[in-house]
Amino acid sequence: MKKMNRRTKTVMLVIIIAGILLAISAAGLLMNPALYEPNYAAKKLPPCAAHWFGTDYLGRDMFCRTIKGLSNSIMLGTMAAVFSAFMALFLGIVSASVGGRADKIISYFVDLVMGVPHMVLLMLISFSLGKGLKGVVIGVALTHWPNLTRVIRGEVLQVKNMQYVKASKKFGKSNFQIACHHIIPHVMPQFLVGLLLLFPHAILHEAGVTFLGFGLSVDTPAIGIILSESLKHISTGMWWLVFFPGIMLVAVVMLFDKLGDNVKLLIDPSSAQE
Repeated sequence: MKKMNRRTKTVMLVIIIAGILLAISAAGLLMNPALYEPNYAAKKLPPCAAHWFGTDYLGRDMFCRTIKGLSNSIMLGTMAAVFSAFMALFLGIVSASVGGRADKIISYFVDLVMGVPHMVLLMLISFSLGKGLKGVVIGVALTHWPNLTRVIRGEVLQVKNMQYVKASKKFGKSNFQIACHHIIPHVMPQFLVGLLLLFPHAILHEAGVTFLGFGLSVDTPAIGIILSESLKHISTGMWWLVFFPGIMLVAVVMLFDKLGDNVKLLIDPSSAQE
């Protein structure tokens, strides 16, 4: 009964966290742009009932801008994390299944990418692609696949030595059939958890590279741009411009991290004892 209760609580927590993140995304997508447009009659207002997060130097409502920015970050993080996770799945399976030269080449690129700081490589890729949405998504995706590739490669190497896989080969099953029926189902839990845990990294690095000026356009409401603009006005006493967007960014990243941990707990209950 205790195990059932713990599992039920975990499922409920996953649903609640996923609901919060979906609500933020939907709110940003459906938000009327007029809500975060300049309003010079309401410039530099501190937090109040009409403007929960205050307004900036152009009179833009910081609560609406923050929600819109978080929504954009979640959408961007989703695209980058999905692309990166599927890249890791493909390379991990190929590396372990084919072996030989293919394994050495993939392992070399894994070590190469992991040997360069994420932010440096991300800025270089984003800048070379003209920055913007395309540059950030591709940059984040191409810098976050190595760790998951290693995990999947290790799982595939393990399942290849299982007796039921060896028996399938003796019964004449092709490598493609073995991959579809045995290898992919075996690594799918690790893939799903890895995909979820990529989200917080993708969102943080997107905000970081945008903050440094190598990401999204300044016309796009994004957390990195909001923080970058706000720092210029901190010395004037407008503390709310940085405080609330920063807190919201940290909260969203922690929610994604918590979501990944709880999904891992559902898939592998023994991980709670680690």
